[in-house]
Amino acid sequence: MKYNEDKTIKEVEEYIKNTYGEHYSEGDIQTLDFIEACGDAIPFCRANILKYASRYDKKGSPRKDIFKIIHYSMLLLHFTEKEN
Repeated sequence: MKYNEDKTIKEVEEYIKNTYGEHYSEGDIQTLDFIEACGDAIPFCRANILKYASRYDKKGSPRKDIFKIIHYSMLLLHFTEKEN
């Protein structure tokens, strides 16, 4: 691929795999499952995309912010398709 998208996709995949072992879960249940149960998954994902896009290169790692945007975009797609 011209812009190394294949390499980036692998990096994003690894980043996403690692997020499921982080502190945003209660035992085996992800916090996002609770948010979905309340009916707020789509606005939650959209808000997080906006949050990480607006703070890009101002806080933390710009690369990690982009990975978060990609991950929340994938989640937004999932919940949008699930709702429809």
